[in-house]
Formats: sequence, structure tokens, C-alpha cells
Amino acid sequence: MNKIFYFGIIGLIIFEILNVYCIMPMPGSQKMNSIDFAYFIYKYRWFFRIFFGIAILIGLKSAFNSKKWLAIASVLLVTVAIYLFNFNMAADAMFHQPQSLRMLPSNTNKITNDRIVIGIARNGEAKAYPVSLIGYHHQVVDTIAGQPIMVTYCTVCRTGRIFEPKVKGSFEKFRLVGMDHFNAMFEDETTKSWWRQSTGEAITGPLKGEMLNELQSQQTTLDKWLSMHKNSLVMQADENFKESYDSTYKYERGKSISDLTKTDSLSWKEKSWVVGVAVGGESKAYDWNRLVKEKTINDVVGGKPIVLTLAKDKKSFFAFERPNKELFITKNDTLKSNSRSYNLLGELINTTGEVSVLKPIKAYQEFWHSWRTFHPNTLKY
Repeated sequence: MNKIFYFGIIGLIIFEILNVYCIMPMPGSQKMNSIDFAYFIYKYRWFFRIFFGIAILIGLKSAFNSKKWLAIASVLLVTVAIYLFNFNMAADAMFHQPQSLRMLPSNTNKITNDRIVIGIARNGEAKAYPVSLIGYHHQVVDTIAGQPIMVTYCTVCRTGRIFEPKVKGSFEKFRLVGMDHFNAMFEDETTKSWWRQSTGEAITGPLKGEMLNELQSQQTTLDKWLSMHKNSLVMQADENFKESYDSTYKYERGKSISDLTKTDSLSWKEKSWVVGVAVGGESKAYDWNRLVKEKTINDVVGGKPIVLTLAKDKKSFFAFERPNKELFITKNDTLKSNSRSYNLLGELINTTGEVSVLKPIKAYQEFWHSWRTFHPNTLKY
């Protein structure tokens, strides 16, 4: 009976460790292709807990009669393991959504203009979400133009995405469940499938292979965003989580000292910044250092001529399709070709009354290891 007791103790501790190890950034865990195994043990977690719990109960009396203090220490150890791995180290126990989402206009906004934001504009309405805030929350649920949106950010990948939180035609709730290959994962409330933040794809569970609809968003400084969208609302800090926000700018400036969120200043290292673009079934990565030096890059991706440009603040970047394969340069935050000039919204600047708009392309600043992992066939510019 003693063996059954300690089998239950050891088995339950190992299970609780594995249940968290596979989906949290622990040594070696994020380099393994273990997501289906992780989902299996999570899905059947109560079966494993009951199984090992019964073994503990069966051998409890015998273990106490044999070595009382060892048995007591074992029960305490397993209790501590259950608490740590479920109420302390679980993703949704470490990071929380805002308790109060406050969106303020520019004249009452408290966020400084040099902070980086993820912005979205639809049907005449615009909103901006500071990376320093959503980097902690991982997701913020809001609406724009009457449509629910899910604003997400993963600091370990440096990825910002905005999705329509709709699954199979119905709006869905999501919770942060962990990460896979260093990218945040969310679990939908209905089917319990796990969704990857960087791509919006369900990577395991009943809806494996399904995709969330990603909405066009833009990463800029707040100053640049407000210059383009003067009536934009700006997300404010939730006082309940003030101590958890990046108030020092370290992460945004690439000065974080954490192994997970630090930046490599050299090009094409694991934590180097790139701008990723995916068009027509092809993806390409652009070295951030080169973009800062050249300011404007004319290229072709997936058969589409594109232009990638960096604003004067050296933080805000924009990507558009190039009409008629025209070549662009950027001067004073104006895109210029031989015949036309456009602002950074892609709007034509002229006095003739002609209407023309450059088509925006989704482009993302992220760590090279992230873009390469989730776009394994990517090209390097």
C-alpha cells in the first residue's frame, strides 16, 4: 500500500509540472513540438488528478502507519505543487484583462505621445492601444464602429494583432492559456480550442486549422497616430495593474534585460527586429536596422509590388501596394513617386481634386525568431 501512496504522490506532482511546463516558457519547453500532448493532458487533467488522488487515498493509512512524517511531508509537497502550478504559474493567473477599460480622447489622454501603440481605424472611428499596457494584459476586448474586437500583444514575440473574436459565425470569449513556441495562446470558451496569437490559427482542439479574421492595424507612436486620426480614443492604464505595466520604456526601446523580451541590436539574430510582410502566399522579412538606414524599401512580395517606409520618428512604419510598379522615396513623412505624393495614410496629396489611395498591406514588427518560426518559408530581404 505504501508503494501505491507514493506512486500517487509522485504521479500527481509530475502531472501538475507537465501540465504547465509544456505551455509556459520553461527550459526547453518552447522548442518542443508538444502542443498536442499538452492539449491532451490538459483536456483530461481531471482524469489524471482523480486517478492519482485515488492512489493516494488507497495507500494513505498504510503510509501514515509506516512513516508518519514522511507521509505528511509528501501530502504537503503535493499540495504546494497543486497550488503553485494552478494558482501561481498558470498564464491566466499571472496576467489579467483590464477590470476597467477606459478610452479617452486626445485632450484628456494621459499616455505620453512617444509611446508605441497598436491602432485601428474603421468606418470613421479610430482607437489606439499602448503596447506598454496590452503587453501585460495580452488581450483587450473592445468594440469599434459597433464591432467587437480582440486586441492582442505578445511581448516574447513582439507581435501585435487585432482580431474579430468570432468563431463559426458567433462572437466568442477567449482566455490566455499559455504559449507555444514562445507565442501566446488563447482558449475559446465554447470549444476549448487553443488559438495562436501571431496568426489567429487554432493549433489544437476541436477547431484545429480554423482561422480568426484579422483586422488591419497599425503600429506607430501615439503622436503619429493622433496626427493621422485626430479624433482617436486612447486606452488608459487600469490603476489595478499599474505596477505591472512597462512604465520605464525599456521594452519598447529594446532595452529589456529579460531573456524572453530582450532585443539583439545586430541584424538577423534570434531577438533582432524585423518587419514581416505576407502577400499572395509568400512572406518576406525586412531587417529593421536596414529600414532605419534606408527609410524606404521598394520590393515585390508574392508578385505584388510593395513599398515599406519608416516615419521621421524612426518608430512608425507603413506598407502599401505600389500602383503601376512606381518607385517611391519618403521625404518629411510624404511618399513621393515621379508623378504623385501620398501621406502616410496612403492618401493622394494634390490640388487637382483627383482621388487616389494606396492600398495598405499588413506589416508587423516582431522578433526574427518569431517571424521565422511561424513563416518557415519566409524570404530575407
